[in-house]
Amino acid sequence: MERARVAGMETIDVHVINDPGAADMYHVREQQFWGSLPDEDDLRRRLRLTIGHGFEQQDAIAAAHVLIGWQFPHELLARSRQLRWIHVIGAGVEHLQPLDWVPDGVVVSTSSGAHVPKAGEFIACALLMLNNDIPLHATNQRAHAWTQAHSRCIDGKTLAVIGVGALGGEGARRAQQLGLRVRGVRLSAAAHEHVDEMYRPAELDRALEGAHFLLLAAALTPHTSGLIGAAELDRLAPGAGVINIARAALLDYDELAARLADGSLGGAVVDVLDQEPLPPQSHLWDCPNLIITPHVALDALDYTDRMLAIFADNLVRLVGGQPLRNQLQRDRGY
Repeated sequence: MERARVAGMETIDVHVINDPGAADMYHVREQQFWGSLPDEDDLRRRLRLTIGHGFEQQDAIAAAHVLIGWQFPHELLARSRQLRWIHVIGAGVEHLQPLDWVPDGVVVSTSSGAHVPKAGEFIACALLMLNNDIPLHATNQRAHAWTQAHSRCIDGKTLAVIGVGALGGEGARRAQQLGLRVRGVRLSAAAHEHVDEMYRPAELDRALEGAHFLLLAAALTPHTSGLIGAAELDRLAPGAGVINIARAALLDYDELAARLADGSLGGAVVDVLDQEPLPPQSHLWDCPNLIITPHVALDALDYTDRMLAIFADNLVRLVGGQPLRNQLQRDRGY
């Protein structure tokens, strides 16, 4: 892993780029920043903090050794000679690709892990909703239809998790607590303590075959875009449930909607859509047996505090000359 070097620098300039288009809960405030740091006078003495709204403080951005933000002024930073480290406030980085604007020697890290506690709660909730036919009951309620449906207990059923990273791993843990058998798919195929069977991406069909639930938790890359289409959905068990907390582009929503309408899938819970906000004319609003949440599944109200805790841990590593955690691997795209 790369090391972001600040050796010999008495002062480390940190600039926060608060995104003007983001909700207030994602904005970093000065007191919040200092409160996230360890109580070490030497570390605090070396830091000089500035906080801006968007790209308005270009001098501070150009002078920064460390940047925290979601979007970054590519042309300005491509000429930077000061920058050592960029920390992205989210886990996904597809909006920053390609990364040819990042100066050589600059380390990019993400906030992977900040979403985990909330994600675990949402995944457990979605699994239980799907197993208890809540999408179907919600559809019948809108139609004023009293139609009883009964389901088996969730214990002993199978979940396929696509992407066993921080989010998928937490989903697997929660699923096992509910008594599910878990299959996982990830690039390395390395074992995971909460996955019963692990597969490589080339073995996707085996992981999906007969699964009662599908959880999408993978990063969006050229390799995962369009990963789940008609053929993949048809490998799931009849009446299976689908959960997407990753990115909409992983899943063909037209094929999903068709199978929800004809009953070959029992229900779906999706938190990410091809267009956000979802346009009022979208057919997905009226798709039967579909629960839509407006991209809120992963972010708790204390998200920024969780993100800053990850940043602060890496800051201590930076000053100590240690490799940073959550470093972006450019060959993988995340």
